[in-house]
Amino acid sequence: MFVLTVDQRGSRRDVDRVADLLTALQDVPLVRPFDRTAGDEVQAVADDPALVVDLVLDLLRRERWSIGVGIGPVETPLPEQTRAGRGPAFEHARTAVERAKSAPGQVTAEGDDPEATADVDAALTLLATVVLRRTEQGHEAVDLARQGLSQARIAERLDISKQAVSQRLATAGWQAELAGRELVRRLLERADR
Repeated sequence: MFVLTVDQRGSRRDVDRVADLLTALQDVPLVRPFDRTAGDEVQAVADDPALVVDLVLDLLRRERWSIGVGIGPVETPLPEQTRAGRGPAFEHARTAVERAKSAPGQVTAEGDDPEATADVDAALTLLATVVLRRTEQGHEAVDLARQGLSQARIAERLDISKQAVSQRLATAGWQAELAGRELVRRLLERADR
């Protein structure tokens, strides 16, 4: 199981962004939805490693969050409210989010298997580096590519040449993201065994 604990960075000097985040993520198919746990922090429970990767990248793109991914068992049955959950994955997520606050990629993972978790952690940092360096134009092109549009169709939508689309996707690290997503998904799966 995976627990995501997400903390708003710089919340003392910023407005509370938790309510907007909860609204934006309310339809994500999680085991337990995002729930405010304390002040400027939210937590959710997931069982799908691909969904965890999607969420991490979405949160990174929002640029205001430290993200901890806890890997391991949870006490069942899970309570209705996420914040009432217990178990090693919740404890690991707490440790991970604290480390994420000073991590270069703003995301870290913790779990029962130190070696497997270190691999997840490293892959998340690499993937985060790709996404955090991307320009808005790069995000725009990648968003359309993720929808399955061809480069010709992306060029039409953005009113630019196919060569410009190819250049944007290359500069945005689109191929690296695809490989990184799959790597993190597999590593999460292994770490959760």
